[in-house]
Amino acid sequence: MKKLTKLFALCLALALCLSLLPAAHGATAPAATIDTSRKASLDLYKYDFTSANEAGILEWDTYVSTGLPDKAVEAALAPYAIQGVVFSYVKVADITTYSALEADGYRDMVLYGMEDHEATTQLLTALGLTAADAYRTEHNTLYFVSDVLVDALAAKLTENTSNLKNALEKFVADQGGVDLSETDEAGHSGATGLDLGLYLVVETYVPENVYNTTAPFFVSLPMTTIDGQNWNYDVTVYPKNETDMPTLEKTLRESKPDTGKHNGSTDDITDGYAHTGTGSDGDVVDYQIISTLPTITSNATALTTYTFVDTLSKGIAYNKQDVKLEWFQDAACTQKVTEWDEASGKFAVAYGTADHDSTTMTISMTASGLDEINNATTVYDSTSLYRGYSACTVRITYACTVNSSADVVYGDGGNPNEVQLTWKRTNTDYYDTLEDDCHFYTYGLDLTKKFNDSKGNFSKVQFVMHNDTDNYWVKAQLNEAEGVYYVTEHVAEEANATKFVPVSAGGQPGKVIVKGLEDDAYTITEVATDAGYTLLKDSVKVVITTKGDGEICPICGKEGVPATATVNGDAVAMTDDGGSLSAVVPLTVVNTKGFDLPKTGDHGTWMFAVGGSVLICMALVCIVLVAKRKKSTW
Repeated sequence: MKKLTKLFALCLALALCLSLLPAAHGATAPAATIDTSRKASLDLYKYDFTSANEAGILEWDTYVSTGLPDKAVEAALAPYAIQGVVFSYVKVADITTYSALEADGYRDMVLYGMEDHEATTQLLTALGLTAADAYRTEHNTLYFVSDVLVDALAAKLTENTSNLKNALEKFVADQGGVDLSETDEAGHSGATGLDLGLYLVVETYVPENVYNTTAPFFVSLPMTTIDGQNWNYDVTVYPKNETDMPTLEKTLRESKPDTGKHNGSTDDITDGYAHTGTGSDGDVVDYQIISTLPTITSNATALTTYTFVDTLSKGIAYNKQDVKLEWFQDAACTQKVTEWDEASGKFAVAYGTADHDSTTMTISMTASGLDEINNATTVYDSTSLYRGYSACTVRITYACTVNSSADVVYGDGGNPNEVQLTWKRTNTDYYDTLEDDCHFYTYGLDLTKKFNDSKGNFSKVQFVMHNDTDNYWVKAQLNEAEGVYYVTEHVAEEANATKFVPVSAGGQPGKVIVKGLEDDAYTITEVATDAGYTLLKDSVKVVITTKGDGEICPICGKEGVPATATVNGDAVAMTDDGGSLSAVVPLTVVNTKGFDLPKTGDHGTWMFAVGGSVLICMALVCIVLVAKRKKSTW
């Protein structure tokens, strides 16, 4: 009996020990838990998604990748399979479960553990992370939440795709990354028998007809199925081919350092620059065009054309000989590579005309400029996948002057300033284009001067205007033929400001029409009027406001930005100008007769005159009587 008891105890202990061992491969385990005894696989398919999108085969932006094979996608994209692509991978973390009681309650979650050594530091540095970003650290292991890694990767790709690709490709190579076989005729490659964990995958080689590598990506083996019910150990990935389209943006600002809106420096791409701007006739306007180049990896992907055609509306003219090109490693334009001016010979500038008498400026890269763009070693060394100014950003700056004439469009119609980028690669037989647009707005004031008795002299009336937003006095030039004052200058002293005198305009007397005003707050003061009439007690406050979020170009789906105005705080309906709405602020100023004080020749004086006459007559009577009395005495 004792022997049986001991035997039973031994068997029980053995059973307990066996229960602690991992289950054998193929043993049944809950689908919602990871079977650590299994191996994983990774399949990749490489397609030309850009061409497929253009052909309407697949809207990739709306496609949801599940990690599972998609036979419909493979069939549809079979004609666009890319052969000869190489992917490399390396395991970067283990999948672990974290269970602990925390301040907000018990927490159970999946974390990815990385040993805290030099390699991990290299990876984290490339992603812009540090050990402090780990959710927890234990036994020289850093444990990360997946979101932290994924978000850091996305942010760095947005910040500078080329730099991150280079850094991560180097990391994979340094850590002994494994190369998958070249993709076959179906665009397929893959690996089996992979340990479970988090992998970093990079595209390390592409044939010459592919001009950009896929962005690096993390893949968890296994990964949770999209329905959240199971773990998928055999993951299929369809790496998105970067469209590699250049970017293009055109912005402007009023080029006056004393406005308070900016410091006057052209170095800061955000200093006062916007898609919309306002100013006065005669103002100088700064323009900038910012474009990020596509990726250049080989002679087949080299640029053979990179040309900007800029178009200005009729009312704005180029200030010639001031075009400058600056090259930067980053889209924020902080890491300058080099600078070109017109004398460099690396680009050519030509001026012309377009529809509706608008003017054009064409900036074309010359042969020497294209050679530097494609082959310069300034940015990337000889071991890099990238060449020349691959994925660098060019910033073009120049200045224009607003014409002090009727050519300027006032109001919502604005003065559109368009730019078109045309580029071509060695491996294409067609040209691609991009367009962007910005608008310059300016406004007017239509002041009607009246006298309540319609007898006053308009030539005796004077107004001055002060821009309260930017603290300057308005100076303007009268076009006598039109009866319009065009703003020409901003002055600091009232003594130098224009005295606006009402003139005849449009067949109406007593008009002060001012054109070329910014969307600012103004104070209008009557400083002189005709004799016998009362000056305005207070100044008139006029505020012009341009509405909108800056997306005003036709490409963005907006034709114009409506403006509004107030006079002394009350909303007024702005009138049109030549068909352009919300262009002019209407305002009427009436002078009334003053109160008359007694003066020579008036009723009071008449009474004194009558009284004086009576006294004179009485004096004469007295003289006559006295004379008669003396005569009788004689």
